[in-house]
This record gives sequence, C-alpha cells and structure tokens, in this order.
Amino acid sequence: MLKPLKKNVAIAIDGGGIRGLVVTKALSVLESHLGKPIHNFSQLAVGTSTGSIIAAGIGMGLSANKMTALYKKLGQSVFPTTLRKLLFPLSRYRYSDDPLKDALLTQFGSTQMGKFWDDQRPMDVVITAYDLLENRTRFIKPWKEEYQNWLVTKAVQASCTVPSYFPIVDNRFIDGGVGSYGNPCYVAAYEAQECLGWDPTETTLISIGTGRPPYAFRPDQAPKLWAWDWIAKALGVFQQSAYDQQVHLVETYFKDLDFRRFQIDLRENIEMDDVHQIDRLVAYGARLGRMILNDKYDWAQGIVIKQAENKNLNPFIASPRINLHKKSTHYFL
Repeated sequence: MLKPLKKNVAIAIDGGGIRGLVVTKALSVLESHLGKPIHNFSQLAVGTSTGSIIAAGIGMGLSANKMTALYKKLGQSVFPTTLRKLLFPLSRYRYSDDPLKDALLTQFGSTQMGKFWDDQRPMDVVITAYDLLENRTRFIKPWKEEYQNWLVTKAVQASCTVPSYFPIVDNRFIDGGVGSYGNPCYVAAYEAQECLGWDPTETTLISIGTGRPPYAFRPDQAPKLWAWDWIAKALGVFQQSAYDQQVHLVETYFKDLDFRRFQIDLRENIEMDDVHQIDRLVAYGARLGRMILNDKYDWAQGIVIKQAENKNLNPFIASPRINLHKKSTHYFL
C-alpha cells in the first residue's frame, strides 16, 4: 500500500511527448485514491518537455483527469499527418507550433510565472528549457525575478520544443530534455532542499517517467548504422542512461529524502508523436498508477554502490598532493 506522504510533497515529471498521457492517467489513479487533486497536497512541481505541461497544470489546479482529457483531445491537432511531416527531413521541422500554442493559451491564458508564487497558496513550479544563445539549461521558476513576468505559455512551449519537431521559441529556446534534465528529479530534490529549505526528512519526492522503451540490439547491427540512425539513437535510447543517472544522483546526494521513482517498461516502442497509441498509453498509465499505490518503484532505483576494497589502488587516497577538502565547482540551479 501507498506509504503516507511527508509534510512537504514535490512532483517531478519526465519528458516524452504524447507519452505524457501515461503520467496524467497514473496521477488520476493517485488522485482518486487520495480523494483530492495533486495541487492540494503538492507544493513543488518540476517538469521537462511534456512534463512541463503537467507541472504547470498542477500549479494551475487542474485535475489529472482534466489533463488526461486534454492530451486525448489535442494529440491529433498537435501531431497531425501533413505534407510537412511526410517530407521531413527536407523541411526544418515536422509540425507547426500553432496548435500547441493555442492549446496552452486556452489552458493558461495570460498567466505569468510569478502568479504561482504570489497566489494565496504559493507553489513552486520549475520548468526546464535549453537556451541556445547562452548554451545552458534554464530553470524557469516563479520566485526568480527574471522569470516572474514570463507567460506560463511561453515557458511551457519552450520546454516542449523538441528540435526537428517544432520551430524554436524566440530563436533561442528549445526542449529542456536536450541537456541532462529529461528526467528532472535531481532538479526537484535540489530545489526542495537547497532553494526552498525543506527538511529532507519531512519531504516526499515523487518522480514519474513516461515509459521506458524496449531495447533490443544485436552486435551485427552497429556496423550497418548510417549517420541518421545514430542521431535517432542519441535522441532516444541513449538518453535513457541520463534519465537513470538522475535517479542515482538523488539517491546518492539526498539520502534523507523520501524519494520514490516510478517508471513503467513499455512492451513496444511508442514515439513521442505516435497519436495512434493513445488508448494503449492510457492503459499503461492505469498500470503505473497501481504501481504508485503499491509503492512499486522503478528498478533503476536502489542501486547498491560497490566500494573499492584495496585503498592502495585508490589514487585519491594514496596521493598526499590532492586536497580532498577543497570545494568543487557547482553549477547552481
């Protein structure tokens, strides 16, 4: 059964396009069990790409059921089969961003990021986006002065702009998942403890993935891959290592945190724009929701660190010239 949640609750949601349906359906199962929307018991929501839509929706008080209905309704309009898509990669991108922009405006209107923080019930909503001009990940937050006047629509659209799928935002912003934060659980843990000052022993972090694609690869395949095959691998399967790495980082550096990572293994490869799989994604979401209620964590969580047995083989211990107490450079989120 679901363990009681701590005083402070944070939600972190991965990227994955239309596979965000897996998360919204899973959250609807959780909401039904708890008898209240996520917004009522979560004070921090962090999302990347499609996860930013859900994080912003939580911040706006939308129920998971409403967000599930939204994904179902918008799938075909956001990812239509058009001549542009059929001719890709002869075009710069597959889809117009107008349907997504219109849908976000309908849901979020002219709401600014600062509204989350200034509301009667303040909430921290963190959205990741990558800034091509400054070559860094942006962590768009309602309490940061530079982002308070950003429209929620702009922040979410920037985070959802997967390269080659949509035109870039303001000629500089693209999907936050192109960096290290396709799974933003580390961002959420850092935000909760270091920025909001939450006591980790009184904090629950629920991290939810949008489905792990199956992976089957034979040694004889590698020599036959063309350049575009490697690009597809880099944008898809290889990113899974980065997703799992974020889980390991949270477990390693936030040991007192009540960290719960939930992910479901897909039986088939469902692309981020495959709107023909909506019913199947909803079914996966229902299963993931039951996993959350049963505290059945992702297998990537709980990896045991193996210590080196012979200290003489460890150069950091053997060499007196290395200062182990010197603070390392850290990129503050």
